[in-house]
Amino acid sequence: MPIKNRFAELLPEITEWRRDIHQHPEILFDTHRTAALVAEKLEAFGCDEVVTGIGRTGVVGLIKGRESGSGKVIGLRADMDALPIEEATGVDYASKTPGAMHACGHDGHTAMLLGAAKYLAETRNFDGTVAVIFQPAEEGGGGGREMCEDGMMERFGIQEVYGMHNWPGKPVGSFSIRPGAFFAATDVFEIEIEGKGGHAAKPHETIDTTVMASHIVLAMQSIVSRNADPVKNIVVSVTSFETDSKAFNVIPQKVTLKGTVRTMDPEMRDLAETRIGEIAAAQATVFGGTAKLDYQRNYPVMVNSEAETEFAADVARGISGECEEAPLVMGGEDFAFMLEERPGAYILVGNGDTASVHHPEYNFNDDAIPAGCSWWAEIAEQRMPIS
Repeated sequence: MPIKNRFAELLPEITEWRRDIHQHPEILFDTHRTAALVAEKLEAFGCDEVVTGIGRTGVVGLIKGRESGSGKVIGLRADMDALPIEEATGVDYASKTPGAMHACGHDGHTAMLLGAAKYLAETRNFDGTVAVIFQPAEEGGGGGREMCEDGMMERFGIQEVYGMHNWPGKPVGSFSIRPGAFFAATDVFEIEIEGKGGHAAKPHETIDTTVMASHIVLAMQSIVSRNADPVKNIVVSVTSFETDSKAFNVIPQKVTLKGTVRTMDPEMRDLAETRIGEIAAAQATVFGGTAKLDYQRNYPVMVNSEAETEFAADVARGISGECEEAPLVMGGEDFAFMLEERPGAYILVGNGDTASVHHPEYNFNDDAIPAGCSWWAEIAEQRMPIS
């Protein structure tokens, strides 16, 4: 079961779709052009039903097999949104939208799932129904959660769901996966620190918020090194330090810290939230100021189901010859919401020696398209074989 010949034939066409999407990146839920393009193509492929507006701008296409006795419905999901990054690839099909680019390969994911949908609608060599899911707002907006809360799983009777992400640094078309916890829970926090502003030449008349905030940042590093169990995975990062003054000679009244927490289990998640609040409040008190924490739990841990992961790995081995065990990833992935609703698995496909995702020079590798399309198509055909 190597790469399907049909996808080698379709490669120029799928590449053209991908590059068109790449030129017109859209952020979060504002994926109106992309969603319209997806819906138009699914209709043209002959999908039995195409539904738009799920989870605001999500699209689902239903493809019925030549037989339906199994009663199975398998979901295949791709994300559509881009990132607020200025592109620096220099390719002739670069983003035409200032300040936005497909820096994570969602253009490739969407194009590959469209390619698989075209093939499945042509052949229908399975017993059941395939639901191709095109999701907005993976990059921080929780589009997966929105589609689930919109009743997608129940509405279409989806019983299992499978997703895929390209992975720079892995050979093109190779695969890796792991069962259980795979991608981290991703939380965000904001700490508003207030003291007493004043003239920088008279620090004794102020309560210096920059010193206070600096101590909070440094003290938070002890959460991982001194509070967390050393064998458990946790990342605490302060990523923004903003004052309410831009002057050289003013000690600001307020400082705002922002950051992210990545964990792999509920215990570490609870620990991080508790300790960030305690450290901020205590450090502020020492200096005579105040600190208010706003902690938001964002994406949960993405957990691959055991049986579905082994099946997905077997399919991948049939295409590329092997499927490595993937490492734990401290990045977040809102496919986690779909895996909380239904069993399934998420796999990585190699993007080759390219810039990393979320980098202005990143570009999806079109050579990975046949392998990705083949995996999605084989998931449907092997999970719902015709007897």
